[in-house]
Amino acid sequence: MQTKISHKYSQSLLGQRAEEILRSCVHCGFCTATCPTYQLLGDELDSPRGRIYLIKQMLEGNEVTEKTQQHLDRCLVCRSCETTCPSGVEYSRLLEIGKHLVDDEIKRPLFTNIQRSLLRFVLPYPKRFSTAMFFGRLFKPLLPAKLKHSIPDISGNTVWSTATQARKMLILNGCVQPSLSPSINAATSRVLNKLGIELINKSLAQCCGAVNQHMNDEPTAHVFIKQNIDQWFPLIDSGEAEAIVITASGCGAMVKEYAYILRDDADYAEKARIISQHCKDISEIIAQEDLSKLTISADKNISFHSPCTLQHAQKLNGVVEGILSAAGFNLNVIKDSHLCCGSAGTYSILQPEISQQLKHNKLQSLQQNKPELIATANIGCLHHLAGDASVEVKHWIELLDQ
Repeated sequence: MQTKISHKYSQSLLGQRAEEILRSCVHCGFCTATCPTYQLLGDELDSPRGRIYLIKQMLEGNEVTEKTQQHLDRCLVCRSCETTCPSGVEYSRLLEIGKHLVDDEIKRPLFTNIQRSLLRFVLPYPKRFSTAMFFGRLFKPLLPAKLKHSIPDISGNTVWSTATQARKMLILNGCVQPSLSPSINAATSRVLNKLGIELINKSLAQCCGAVNQHMNDEPTAHVFIKQNIDQWFPLIDSGEAEAIVITASGCGAMVKEYAYILRDDADYAEKARIISQHCKDISEIIAQEDLSKLTISADKNISFHSPCTLQHAQKLNGVVEGILSAAGFNLNVIKDSHLCCGSAGTYSILQPEISQQLKHNKLQSLQQNKPELIATANIGCLHHLAGDASVEVKHWIELLDQ
């Protein structure tokens, strides 16, 4: 794509990076076929190609409006378009730059600013989120039905394995998962223990930084990222831990981006590269192990929802499905499995109408063959789908914990 970046942006690193990405786009339109928002809304400006044009126009000095901001905000950053794109356009990175530059030009309404500030203040901090969930559960009987769905009760086995093993790996607890579904990482510790792997939980490694990074609060995101690197790097560098295991695919996609995010940081660039290199989704670990060491009763018909952060961001489509099939589960074929469920981090809160439509469509596909349960690989998707699903929704690793 030919561009003529205005002087205002051509002198900045963000502008130069955006121009580099723009030039790789040949505006073929393949991305529109797999874009969830374009499929729903039918507006070219709510497709990757349309948003690329909006960013291009801004960089070339054209007027930036609230409509520009709205169309960029509607993007789920599901990265399905990146999987489809024959030219390898780094759309998600371009969008991040575009949103950052638009927010410098257009001020958001007061309510929206308050809402976004509250999300940044609560979600990335486990203690704050846990407190909010405590009061939510306490007053749950008094809440409207819609809010009740968003406050799950704690269920499942939350006891971690304490056995010592020769092989050791680190694990990211995350910020909301310990309060929403503490059984996930506990099950992971027990499954890996049966496979001869001990999990090390560094308690100060909590939020991966994604919430702030994707809401244009990069300084705070960098604080979280560097805190995690400081916790993990000594153990990875010394060889005491061989990998960093992540059970939330959204967090895994973020940690694998640490190398890119801190590429210009003189103190952290190399450490970030090593951490990203050693970051593994739990499916990448399990896929390399001998499942015969596990005792699994797998005579169940299930539907697996592959999160966008697993199949499009981490390019691990089919890995979990292969593990579950090898373990003996009967997996349903899911229509439009490449499309987002509408969770997308804070998207379900900031864009509720589109999010709900996507969830409805996804649940129709997942429940078409009447599964006994739905499995997924990301806490956001799990929580989002569980509110309206007719069957139980669980993290797939819990299916191996028998």
